[in-house]
Amino acid sequence: MKAADINTKILVLGGTGYYGRYIVRSLIEKGENVRVLSRNLENAKKILGEKPEIIEGDITSKEKVIESLSGVKAIIFSISAFNKKTIKRIKEIERDSVLMALEEANRMDIPRIVYISSYDIDRDIIESSKLSVGDIKIEIEEWLSKSDFNWTVIGVPPNIEIYFMMIRGQTMTVPGGGYLPLPTVSPFDLGKIVAEATIRNDLSNKRFRATGSEAFSFPVAAERISIETGINIKHRKIPLFLLKLAAIITKPINPYIWHLLKYIRLFNNFPQDLVTQVPNDYRLLQETFNYESTTLEMHAKLWKDKIIKEKKENKN
Repeated sequence: MKAADINTKILVLGGTGYYGRYIVRSLIEKGENVRVLSRNLENAKKILGEKPEIIEGDITSKEKVIESLSGVKAIIFSISAFNKKTIKRIKEIERDSVLMALEEANRMDIPRIVYISSYDIDRDIIESSKLSVGDIKIEIEEWLSKSDFNWTVIGVPPNIEIYFMMIRGQTMTVPGGGYLPLPTVSPFDLGKIVAEATIRNDLSNKRFRATGSEAFSFPVAAERISIETGINIKHRKIPLFLLKLAAIITKPINPYIWHLLKYIRLFNNFPQDLVTQVPNDYRLLQETFNYESTTLEMHAKLWKDKIIKEKKENKN
């Protein structure tokens, strides 16, 4: 009996992360048996509910990774160490642990791999932006390209909610201004795309750039959100040197802001040749995957509803 005949689970590594939780939700909606490896069992249950199987353990533990791979037919890598607690371990988590899991998956004859990567792998961009995580993504993708896995890579741009994260009150405050348009993706859409990609076997050795239908600059996004919600959102630029100063001061203690500065610089200088390809990239997604796209306006409605709800709760 082949492993594919008895293996039924889909393992989501990074399943409690921001994108991972949407991937898990979409898989469950498709009736799939989902397993998640999480450092904190109770926290994972709060985020994901009771439907997915949750194994408590760290992705850096070979023993726990092997345990989580038992009975698995596919693995989704949606791993990010980009937060204040884990940024110092980014190589260990995003490179070493992923390669270890891939090697174990290969040994256990697990055929299907879906890897969530950077939007585009361009060495010139990565070298100019000095993003170490870009080098890691390149290495993992090159490893997959030489493997016998049935693999698919989904390149992910900034989360569309980045526009709303910059809003305080009625002001969208953006380091550097964010005047150039950049592609973004809704986490709802990404969850659906990755879930469908994982359960299909006809996408081997393919790479997709996940994007919405349009690329927005921050000033344009502020205008569109204002029109949709009726809330007048003003765009305000703050100089990047203020963030750079904070990054220099805090770097010896925690390099998170230093890495954040690199990402913000990239957003402010996003390669416009990639932006011109957004309509074609989006068209390919629509032709390949069965999902309804979530627009900036839809997210604006959700954002406004959240504000209204919070105001009501504060009154009570």
